[in-house]
Formats: sequence, structure tokens, C-alpha cells
Amino acid sequence: MATRLATRRLHYAWIIVALSFVVMAVTAGVRSAPGVLIVPFEEEFHWSRATISLAVGINLLVYGAIGPFAAAIMDRFGVGRTMALALTATGIGVALTPAMTQSWQLIVLWGLVGGIGTGFLGWYISAYIAMRWFRTRQGLVMGLLTAANAAGQLVFLPAMAWLTVRAGWRPMSLLLAAVVVGFVPIIIWIMRDRPEDLGLAPYGGTLDERAPAPAGNPMVAAFQALADGARSRDFWLLAGAYFICGMSTNGLISTHLIPACIDHGLTEVAGASLLATTGMFAFVGGTLSGWLSDRWDNRVLLFCYYGLRGLSLIYLPFALDLPAAGLSLFAVFYGLDWIATGPPTARLMSNVVGAERTGIMIAWITVIHQVGAAGAAYFGGLLRISFGTYFEAFMLSGLMCMVAALMVLFIGAGRRGLEPVAVPAE
Repeated sequence: MATRLATRRLHYAWIIVALSFVVMAVTAGVRSAPGVLIVPFEEEFHWSRATISLAVGINLLVYGAIGPFAAAIMDRFGVGRTMALALTATGIGVALTPAMTQSWQLIVLWGLVGGIGTGFLGWYISAYIAMRWFRTRQGLVMGLLTAANAAGQLVFLPAMAWLTVRAGWRPMSLLLAAVVVGFVPIIIWIMRDRPEDLGLAPYGGTLDERAPAPAGNPMVAAFQALADGARSRDFWLLAGAYFICGMSTNGLISTHLIPACIDHGLTEVAGASLLATTGMFAFVGGTLSGWLSDRWDNRVLLFCYYGLRGLSLIYLPFALDLPAAGLSLFAVFYGLDWIATGPPTARLMSNVVGAERTGIMIAWITVIHQVGAAGAAYFGGLLRISFGTYFEAFMLSGLMCMVAALMVLFIGAGRRGLEPVAVPAE
């Protein structure tokens, strides 16, 4: 099938992008499920929000920590096999969820198993696919694949919330597991590692541009890439901003927005719909950001994105007490820059470490991103218990985004040859 598709006029690289998009969207659906499950778990098992937030925090931390090694393993053993195994593990973890009776089982299934499975399918894949299969349109491809996270949230969140309310969280978990596992044979059937496997040149490139196949120990390769990248100040500026990015997205909003809406008298379905609406605008923002990252100074783009996100989060506690139009305004402005930071970050990282190592270095800063996310998921629950509201958590996160907006302006400052410049349109 892959060979037959490769002979058509559409370059097979776009088929790889489409398949990766769907897989990342499904993975995003799994990762967004805890936002729907927090209140049902509280009501049925009487677990505290801090306990449930701990499991979510571990998931986010493991999701990020596994990324660099997943990228190295994918380099060594192939994209298709690695994706198929990751989807299988994720599906098994979700399918076993209805059998839970103790909080430690939640930590094992959603924290560890879910974190490892989805971590192998993390955001680094967008840079991995773009750099391996494309020589032009790399920013656009990264924008599209980054937007897959928003698409998954947009499709899965309302459906999961509706099914949880109508049928319960157990049937919802089983159906979600079936969807995840259902993509395993498709991955095995269609996914290929490199364009050379089909006798093709990368999109916009030539057959002479063959990258050497990785060899050696994947663990050593992952740490060697980190050691080389960590010598650059620009790496740490990008990593620090990405830490704040994780705090203000996956950790806080993805985990706690629905419970915050319920605290203010909205239904679970209404909260999920609000989160899905932000996902709709995030899809637009992520795709547009990829297009812009090929053309504009990526430092300026990141400054705008983090600044807008910070203002949105500072506004959110007040919007929760306003009519529906107030929350809609939050959904638009927060959504547009939710995942928009991805493509400019990858393009700047490429300037720092080179195109060949961009994927694995994105995986490393995703570790730092998820440390921020895990901390925000856990401490967001603790702040809610301590103050009875999410006001402090939202305000602190907004102020931190303002710090990130200033940090990115210093990337490349005073270092000739590393200063990021706008990439001309292809």
C-alpha cells in the first residue's frame, strides 16, 4: 500500500503528515481525558482533588521525561514500530481504568502507563517529521502537527464529557481505548521511517540528501545531544520559556479549567465545550503560527504569544463570573496562542543545534515543559484546596507568561551566527 501511494502525484510526505496528525490528535484526546474525569472520580471514590492532580502531574512529568529517549529509540528502531507499541500501551492503560478501586491504581494507569505511552507520541514528532521528510514548508508542517493537539481536544473533549454524563466514565474509557488501539494496524500498514525507504527525495529536496542512519545506543545518543545543546545560553532561554509554557497550558488549563467552571456554577459539559472552543481557535493559531514562523522573526512571534497568553490568564478569573460572552472572549484569545509557541520554538532551536538534532532537542525541552506542567497540575489542585478558588493559580500563571515574553527577546543577543532571522517564504 505504501509503495502504491508513493507512485501518485501527491508526495508521500503529506500522507505521513496526515497520519501523524491523526495519531497525535488521538493522543491529545487521551491526555485531555483527566479534565473530564476529575469530578466523577471525586464523587465516586471520594479521592481529593490533590490526589487526582498528583496522578495527572505524574502523567505530565513522565510524558515529557520519556520524550528524548523516545526520539532516540524512534531514530534507532523506526517510527512505525515505535508508534504502534506506544498506542498499544496507551490503549491498555485506558482500558484497565474501569477496574480501578484504589488511588494508587490511578497513579499507575494514568500517571505512569499513560504518561509513557503518550510520551512516545509527544510534540517532538512534529519537528521529527518536518526535518526528516521536508526541505521546504517545514514551519507549516510543524504548525499543522502542533495543531493536532488542538484538533484532538476539539473532537474528543465534548464527546467524552457528553458520554460521561449520559453513560458514565467507564463506558467512555472503554470506547476511548478502542479508538486508540484501532489505529495500530493503520500505523503498521502505512507509516514509513524515511522518504528513501520508498525511493523518494524529501519534499523540496533531492535524493542526494540522504541522512546517515543512526547507530549505537539510543540512551547515549539522547544524553550526548543534551550535553552539546546545553552549552548554549539560547538553549536555556528557550527551555525556561517552555517551562512556563507547560505551566500555563497542559498543567493548569487542560487539567483545571473544567473543575474551575464547575466551581462557578457551569456544568461539566459546558466546561468541556469551553475547553474544546479554545481548541478550535488553537488549531487556527497553531497552523497560522507555522506559516508565520517561515517568514517572521520567531523571537517577536514568541514575545507576542506569551504576552497574549499572560493577559488571557489574568483575565480568566474575572471572566468566570461574567456572562457567556466573557468566557468566549477568553476562549478566542487564549486559544489562538495556546499551541502557537511550538513552531517558532522549533525554528529557533534549529538555529541553535542544527536541523538534524532539532527533533531530539525539542524532546529535551519538552521534558522541561512537562516539569512545569506537572507542577502546575499538582499545585493548582493544592491552591484550590487552600484558598477555595483557582484565582491565585490563574494570576500567578499569567504573570509568569509575562516573564517568558521578555526572556525570548534575548535569544541570540550578542552572538553572531546564532541570531534568529526571519526565514523567507518558500
